[in-house]
Amino acid sequence: MVHYRFFLLLLFLPFLTKGQYTDVINSNRPGIGVSAYAVGKNVVQAETGFLYEMRDHSVLNTSSSIFGGELALRYGFLFEELELKYEGTYISENITFDNFGVDERRTDFSRNRIGLKYLVFDPFKNPEANKPNLYSWRANNKFQLKNLIPAVSLYAGATFNLGDNPFYPEDGTISYRGMIATQSRLTPKSVLITNVAYDRITTDFPELSYAISYTRAFRNPKWSIFVEHQGIESDRFSDLLLRTGIAHLFNPNFQVDFSLGASIKDTPFRAFGRTGLSYRLDFHKDELKPLNEQGAKAKIKRNSTKKKKKRRKKKLDF
Repeated sequence: MVHYRFFLLLLFLPFLTKGQYTDVINSNRPGIGVSAYAVGKNVVQAETGFLYEMRDHSVLNTSSSIFGGELALRYGFLFEELELKYEGTYISENITFDNFGVDERRTDFSRNRIGLKYLVFDPFKNPEANKPNLYSWRANNKFQLKNLIPAVSLYAGATFNLGDNPFYPEDGTISYRGMIATQSRLTPKSVLITNVAYDRITTDFPELSYAISYTRAFRNPKWSIFVEHQGIESDRFSDLLLRTGIAHLFNPNFQVDFSLGASIKDTPFRAFGRTGLSYRLDFHKDELKPLNEQGAKAKIKRNSTKKKKKRRKKKLDF
């Protein structure tokens, strides 16, 4: 019952803030960490790639090689803060049991889920409180303590286990997932992302995981690097992983990436690489301002024009 309440809490939490659309693609690749921000209303985005991994289990005396494809589809709708997301990873694993000299091939989804993410807090929602300093470049680019205040989003979704999945044979057809994602813009060129997720809720082997990801843009902002640490804990298995990689922005809607990573334990030891791309179709339109706000601005403009005319008339009369 607690699991269901947790899921419903994330799904129906009140909508609290206004989101932040960006003119440049907001991709979760090349890392695993998920951004707090949605892609933006009426934006359709695909993030896809390939992976290769080698595993060697020192206790079970098994070795394996894994090749697979990844796909994430993201769609912003209804609100700037709301995002619908599908994530799928389909892999083929060739595993050798060294003690018996037996080879086996396993093929299926290692990840197959869909969910909603909603931005509940954005420290940059008030432009008046985040105006740039027009007199100091350093003031605008240095680290400040207030930059640690993160944007926060909540995610609620479901994981689907279709057929006889050899990677999750004990799981039912559907289980649930909840996550908290935060994002802090430390400087204009560096971002810190943290995720805490509780996955495969309602199965016999729920998974608690976290990810901490730091991204830094180069002097040429089209290039960026990242480092990431991920931890996974469940009764089925646990893992500690490190990743690093690079991404290149070809244009505001298209990004490519490459990354490498490994585990820091040998049950099993894992070494892997990923490469892929992200592309978006941007149908976003700025929301029209309320009529009363437009009317107020128009009135201020008219009054300003009248004052200027009066001043000119006085000069002419003089």
